[in-house]
Amino acid sequence: MIYLAEFSVINPDPGLLFWTVVIFLLVWIILGKFAFKPIASALKSREDSIDSALKAAEEAKLEMKRLTAQNEQILIEAREERATMLKESKQAGERIVAEAKDKAKEESSKLIAQAKQEIQNQKVAAIAEVKNQAGQMAVDIAGRLVKQELKGGKEQDALVASLIEESILG
Repeated sequence: MIYLAEFSVINPDPGLLFWTVVIFLLVWIILGKFAFKPIASALKSREDSIDSALKAAEEAKLEMKRLTAQNEQILIEAREERATMLKESKQAGERIVAEAKDKAKEESSKLIAQAKQEIQNQKVAAIAEVKNQAGQMAVDIAGRLVKQELKGGKEQDALVASLIEESILG
């Protein structure tokens, strides 16, 4: 005869309870040895990779701050250098204009001095020409007067020579 055991959750059979506990402990030991350790090591490596990623992100953030500050400094220096270059180029332009003005003044002064010298030379030449013509006219007039008054040629030549000397020196 076959006994059918009555199964009751409230009153479990002690043999069933024993074998359930034994099987549970065997499964727990096998899982602990083959499943829990790899899972724990995977979780630990995942935690380590997350920590290293967070540290790398923090370092990248600090590097970005440092680079941003460095870029700002470079921009400030570039602006200062640009301002300096503009100032220097403006000064150079003003200096070139001043030098050109000075050179033009010097050149105009030379031209004016040359023109004055040329005018003086022409004035002296004109005065000499006028004196020569006046002397020639005076000699002609004196010659006519002397011709009428003087009868000898030597006296006339001496008079003309003395008149020419007086008109040149005087």
